[in-house]
Amino acid sequence: MYAGRVLRAGIIACLTAGALGCASQGAPPLDLNTLPALQVAQAVPLRAVDAVAKPDAGDLLATTPAMRDFVARYAPDGSSPRHRLLSLHEAVRGAGGLSIRYDPAADGSAAWAFTQGDANCLSFAHLFVALARDAGLEAHYQWLDVRPQWTRVGERLTMRVHVNVMVRMPQGEQFMVDIDPLQPRDVAGSRLLADREAAALHDNNLAMAALAQGDLVAAFGHAVKALQLSADLPLLWVNLGAIYRQTGQLDAVEWSLLQALQRDSSERSAMNNLALLYDKAGRTAERDELLGRIQRHRERNPYFHAWRGDLAGERGDWEEALTHYREALRLQPQDSALLAATGIIHFRLQQYAAAERLLQQAIEGASLLSERSEYAAQLERVRQAGLHSAGLRSAGLHSAGLRQPAGEAPGSTRI
Repeated sequence: MYAGRVLRAGIIACLTAGALGCASQGAPPLDLNTLPALQVAQAVPLRAVDAVAKPDAGDLLATTPAMRDFVARYAPDGSSPRHRLLSLHEAVRGAGGLSIRYDPAADGSAAWAFTQGDANCLSFAHLFVALARDAGLEAHYQWLDVRPQWTRVGERLTMRVHVNVMVRMPQGEQFMVDIDPLQPRDVAGSRLLADREAAALHDNNLAMAALAQGDLVAAFGHAVKALQLSADLPLLWVNLGAIYRQTGQLDAVEWSLLQALQRDSSERSAMNNLALLYDKAGRTAERDELLGRIQRHRERNPYFHAWRGDLAGERGDWEEALTHYREALRLQPQDSALLAATGIIHFRLQQYAAAERLLQQAIEGASLLSERSEYAAQLERVRQAGLHSAGLRSAGLHSAGLRQPAGEAPGSTRI
């Protein structure tokens, strides 16, 4: 999962549609002439090179004199890095400081968020990275790949991603700063983001906001700018395809989705959208080939099996839930959240020894103090239930003069 401590600053999370592929090592230059022009109504097709020929928004991490004074006040030189970080975070979060408020539409630079007092997850990350670096701290953007969810109707995939800040101390200690931390069980992976990637995500958010408002020209301009910054992010190509879809340019939609898959052959959003496109176009052979790929990727995804286990648990079928979670653990044996969930299923089945073993493994594998505390509390409840059950069983056997059935281990229960 992800390591480090979490510093809380807000009330709800900021989520962005899409998914990120493998860690990028540096974006190759993008030839804007390769992008299909946007055909808006009866207007002259808008070329990509013309769409981005607008003034740049400036440095997202630039600090103002007021921001530098803020850092000097709350994270002065001479204090330890740890003290500077904690003091700075409290000043940004606390009512006596900036008291940053969450707003999902608040896309802006670090200076903008500092002045406005509103931020979504990405603009909050801009703000804290800028302030922390001004305080001499090693701060990076961090991408959190959120555990995918499938809907019951047609098993449709819902993807979410999230960005926060990772700050590293000289001694190796790590802190995550977030406008609202995700639950550890919801995080499937993480990696650090380059500044250019964070800037690309900023333009991507602006593109999607413009698309929602029906401003296709602005959406296209921001989407192209995002690709200029980081053409290696599959998410950006998927969202460019969404813009082409609004103009009915289905060939351009297909091209964009294939560009995403070239960069990450397992990009789930691209595969699902492309299969839908082929289905509507009557290209059944290509649709079926892609659906086969989706099925194979899904069967290799531990969280798909966990989702199926969750559905079985909602029905009260804990035996089936256990089967699905065992498969999830086979695919991802070190995932502390999966270990803990499987332990709880054993608990539901009154298999206390197995539940204890798995919860102990989850505690040992957890990387956050909050995770370990949660799993330890669950483990204590399991132990108490096991002791209570053993006491009742012992009293019942003694008073009734019965013997335990042969072949059943102490503590086992028939289902």
